[in-house]
Amino acid sequence: MNRSPTVLDRITRYRSLERNSGRRAEDQDGSQRALRLVQAIEDQGNGWFWETDRAGHITYLSAKIADFFGGEGAVLGESLKGLFQTSGSGMGTERTLGFLLQAHSSFSDLEIVAGAVPGRVWSISGRPALDRNGRFMGFVGTGSDLTARQRTEAEITRLALYDTLTGLANRARLQHGLDQALARRSGGGRRTALFQLDLDRFKAVNDTLGHQVGDQLLVQVARRLQAAAENMPSALVGRLGGDEFQIVIVGDHDREELAVWAKSIIASLARPYSIKDAWISIGSSIGIALAPDDGDDPETLVRNADLALYAAKGAGRGVFHFFKADLLAQARRRKEMEDDLRDALRHEQLRLVYQPIVSTLSGEVTGFEALLRWQHPKRGPVSPADFIPVAEESGLIEQIGEWVLRTAAREAVAWPRPVRLAVNVSPVQFAKPGWPAVVANALAVSGLEARRLELEITESVFMEGSDTIQATFKALKRLGIRFALDDFGTSYSSLGYLQTAPFDKIKIDQSFVRGACIAGSRNGAIIRAIVGLAEALELETTAEGVEAHDEIELIRSLGCSHIQGFVYGMPMTHDAVMDRLANSTTLVPSGVRHSRPPRVRMLRSVMIEQNGKRTSARLRDISVAGAMIDQLGPAGLLPGATLQIELMAGDWTPARVQWSNDGRAGLSLLRSFNFAAVTGQANGTKAAG
Repeated sequence: MNRSPTVLDRITRYRSLERNSGRRAEDQDGSQRALRLVQAIEDQGNGWFWETDRAGHITYLSAKIADFFGGEGAVLGESLKGLFQTSGSGMGTERTLGFLLQAHSSFSDLEIVAGAVPGRVWSISGRPALDRNGRFMGFVGTGSDLTARQRTEAEITRLALYDTLTGLANRARLQHGLDQALARRSGGGRRTALFQLDLDRFKAVNDTLGHQVGDQLLVQVARRLQAAAENMPSALVGRLGGDEFQIVIVGDHDREELAVWAKSIIASLARPYSIKDAWISIGSSIGIALAPDDGDDPETLVRNADLALYAAKGAGRGVFHFFKADLLAQARRRKEMEDDLRDALRHEQLRLVYQPIVSTLSGEVTGFEALLRWQHPKRGPVSPADFIPVAEESGLIEQIGEWVLRTAAREAVAWPRPVRLAVNVSPVQFAKPGWPAVVANALAVSGLEARRLELEITESVFMEGSDTIQATFKALKRLGIRFALDDFGTSYSSLGYLQTAPFDKIKIDQSFVRGACIAGSRNGAIIRAIVGLAEALELETTAEGVEAHDEIELIRSLGCSHIQGFVYGMPMTHDAVMDRLANSTTLVPSGVRHSRPPRVRMLRSVMIEQNGKRTSARLRDISVAGAMIDQLGPAGLLPGATLQIELMAGDWTPARVQWSNDGRAGLSLLRSFNFAAVTGQANGTKAAG
C-alpha cells in the first residue's frame, strides 16, 4: 500500500533535488512549499527538525536548537548521540539513543537532554531515511521542547503534595508517607512514630494581628520544624492545615529519644518570633503515638496521636503526651456524656439553682448567681466541671447557654424584689458574633431590665479574638448590661484586660479565700491587693467560696464589697428564692465558725513517741496544721499532752493532743513539715504548723 508523502519526506526529497537540479520544476515547487511550512513550525512553535547521515552525524538541526550549542556551524557533522543523551526519567528510555540509531529502528517520544544545555529537556522521534532502492541513508526526525511542560507538571505535583504556604508536605503527602511507613513495618520494617502538633495561642495572633501576620508566623514555624527535623532521621514534616502540623518518624527510636525531640520542638517554637517589627510569642503541644504499640494502621495511629494531643492541651499546653490506652476510654466516656447531654436538653433534665450574693456591709442579698445542675437518670447529679467542657467541645454550649439565660431571665422577673441576676457565659459563646442579639432577645421576651443582668466571664474569653470580643462588649454595654470578671487571678491575669474591657466587678477566686484565715497564709495579702486594684478602678468585688464565719470577718476587714459561698447556705431553687425575697433580704451566716486547713485522707501506719516510749498508730488524715490518728488502744491519749509523730522516716514532728476519744486523737502539729512529701502531692510547698 502506497503511503502519502509527509513533510519529512518532502524535506528529504527537496535536499535530494538540490543535488540533482534536473528534476521536474513542479517537484521543486512542492518541496519548497513543504520547507516553508517547516520553517513556520520552527519559528512559531515548540517543534523542530533534525537529520543525520548513515554514520549518525548531524546534517540538519533546526536553528533554534543549534543555537544552544553555538549555531549551525558548531553542530553540523557532530554525532547526534554525542550531542544528546536519553534523560533516564521518561517513558521508553530503557534503550539509549545510540542503540536506536545503530539498530536503524524507528522510535518516538524519546526523552533526551544535553550536557551542554542544563535544565532543558526535549522529546524526539525519528525514522530511517531510505533511497529509491531501499538503502539506508540516515535518520530524519522531529523534536519538541518538554521543559515548560515538565516544569508545569512539577508545579502540579508540588501543589498536590506540598503545602503552598510553608513548603512542607501537605495532608496528602503525609498520608502517603505514613501509609508507606506502616506498609514497610508490616513487612518486618522499623517502628514508626507519629507526632501530632498544634500551636497554642495562634488563633489570638490571627484575630488580633491579621491573617497576613498569621501566615508569616506559620512560615517561621515551618522553618523551625524543618530545622528540628534535621536531628530526627527519616522524619517527614508536614502541615495538615491551619495551625496543625504532623511529623512521621521512621526508625527504632525509644520513648526517651522521642521525648527529647518533642521537648526540643516545644522549646524551639516557644522562642519569640519577629514579624513586622513586633515580637510574637506562641507555644505548642504535641501528641505522640507509636506503631505498632498504639496502632498498626494509619487511621488508628492518627486517632491515638490526636487523643494524646488532646491530653497534652488539657494538661496546660506547652507539653507533650504519649498515647495511653486510658485516653481512648476517656474519649469514649466524653462521647457518651455528649450523647447524654443531648438527651438532657431534649428531656429537660437540666435545671437552675441560685446562690445568693451578699453585701459585706449590710448582710443583705443584692443578687443571685444562676448555677446549672444536671440530674442524670442513671448517674445521678453530674458536676458542671465534668459536662461544661464537653458542651464547649461539642458545640452544645451555645444551646445550653441560651437556655440558661432565657430561663434565668424569665424566673428573675417574677422575684418579689429587683435584685441582680448573675449568669455565667462560656468564652466560646461570648465570642460568637450573634451573642448580643441572643441577650437582647432574652431581655425583650422576659421583660427583665438590662441593669439587673450581670454577665460573668473569665479571663480566657480574651483568647478567643480581640476584635469580636470588643464588639460584643460594646454591643452589650449599649443595652445597659453589667460585667463581672470571674475567677480573677487564676488564668492569664493581664491587667490590660481591665483597661480595655468595661467590667463593673471583679470576682476573687475561692482559691484565694480558702485558707486566708490560717496563720502564715498569704491569701489575705492577695485579697487586699485585688480589692485595692478594684477600688482604684471603681469596681465592685465579690469574694467567692466563703464557708466560715471568720472568713466573713476577714473579707469585710479587707474591704471586699460582696460575699458569696456556702456560709450563707446552699444554692436554692427558684421557689426558695421567691420565699426568701418575700420575707427578708437579710441572710444570717451558718456553718462552721472557724476555718481550718483542708485535710488529706491518708490511712497509713506511723510511729508516735511519748515520754520515751514508742508505739504504732494509724494516720487517718492530715493538714498543714494538724492530724488525726487512731488505733491507739483503750487508754488513748491525754488531751493537752505533747508527743512526737514520725510523719516521714526519721523525721519526727512535735505535736499536742487536742482531743482523744474511742481510740482516736486529734493532734495540733507544732512544727512546719514537708506537706507535699508526706501526702505525695506534686508541689513541694512547706506547711506551717
